[in-house]
Amino acid sequence: MESQATYDDAKLILQLYEMRREEKLRQARGWFVKSFKVKTMAEFQALCPPGSENNSYYLMVTSYWEMLASFIEAGVLNRDLFFQSGLELLFVWERLSDIVPAYRQAMKNPFYYKNLEDVAQSMIKWLKGRAPESYAAFSALSKG
Repeated sequence: MESQATYDDAKLILQLYEMRREEKLRQARGWFVKSFKVKTMAEFQALCPPGSENNSYYLMVTSYWEMLASFIEAGVLNRDLFFQSGLELLFVWERLSDIVPAYRQAMKNPFYYKNLEDVAQSMIKWLKGRAPESYAAFSALSKG
């Protein structure tokens, strides 16, 4: 059972939202939504070669959401409260999930994006428990 959300949870969510408004991160998020639709490591490497602006945008978006997921996994941020307004995390996971196994293998790190994956899986379960058809619809729109 989840603990009761606190004022500090709400304050942290607002601070994290404010961080997302930073201009460079907004540009990176816009690029990610528009352009990041890779299914293979070859596509990823073509879109985001090391040292490129696209690679920088990719790292900015994914590291932001992995950081936020780590707060949830560590119990610093109330999971249920975040899930009520945090669908962008799930959107990022939907776009990223196809390449994660190969990315982990290439980086020799089975824990790459592990927090993001765990929180996304938990959010999927949460969504299905509230509106059973919502995740399938969300996933289809996200992957497109």
